[in-house]
Amino acid sequence: MVMPALVLVLLFMYVPMAGNVIAWQDYSPYLGIGESPWVGWTNFMRIFTDAAFLNAVKNTLLITTFQLIFYFPIPIMLALLLNTVFSPAIRTAIQSIVYLPHFFSWVLIVTIFQQIFGGAGLVNRLLTENGFAPFDLMTNPDSFLVLVTSQAIWKDAGWGMIIFLAALSTVDPALYEASVVDGANRWRRIWHITLPALRPVIILLLILRLGDALTVGFEQLILQRGAVGAGVSEVIDTFVYYQGVVAGDWSFAAAAGLVKGLVSLALVLGANKLAHVFGEAGVYRRA
Repeated sequence: MVMPALVLVLLFMYVPMAGNVIAWQDYSPYLGIGESPWVGWTNFMRIFTDAAFLNAVKNTLLITTFQLIFYFPIPIMLALLLNTVFSPAIRTAIQSIVYLPHFFSWVLIVTIFQQIFGGAGLVNRLLTENGFAPFDLMTNPDSFLVLVTSQAIWKDAGWGMIIFLAALSTVDPALYEASVVDGANRWRRIWHITLPALRPVIILLLILRLGDALTVGFEQLILQRGAVGAGVSEVIDTFVYYQGVVAGDWSFAAAAGLVKGLVSLALVLGANKLAHVFGEAGVYRRA
């Protein structure tokens, strides 16, 4: 029963990795991999001297760090708040409403934000009608970092909350009852019972997040790249797309993508090793 899935993963995930060989070539689709000339490490040398690529790396790390600080804790806090709701009906209703945006496409998310915060959006119309100066959040490069983080929170925070709620459901209620008998208030129960129960899940998701640190939402950013400019919205994924698919510099784009993949792998391995140092299982543990 598992074999068809393994075959699909092999064909679409591992076999195409052989195409990374074009990173060491001056690849032309008209010549093919076999006939394209070899250029050695030239494309990799271009990467680290290309100002546009270095700007994309800077933007990628800036967005990742900002979202790690202001987005990653949101699902945890939502799970903690929802866990205090005792009515199953109210809890189910809130949970359904909060994670519904996860099923919206990024095209719809950006459109909704445009209709609310755009130049002719709802907020600006209200400001104008009440005598205030309008502002356009959707085209302001200075607020782009806050904009994309807000969009990510609205879209996916509720979905991430489900994972932490599942972890909280495994906590023995007798622990809370015993802590109440011992005189622990709500904050003490959260600190000594709830958060320790969530710690393995938090560390696991943090490791996976670090491994995905250089991937910060291709579709979300490419949809808004034209409005704010490449200076603040260009990330590694959009850089690879424009260099490879749009400009036709396939080898250079492949080299950039390969560097991104290797750095992401190193981040996962390093974070997993750090988790072992602190006594957590991480993503995997050697037998």
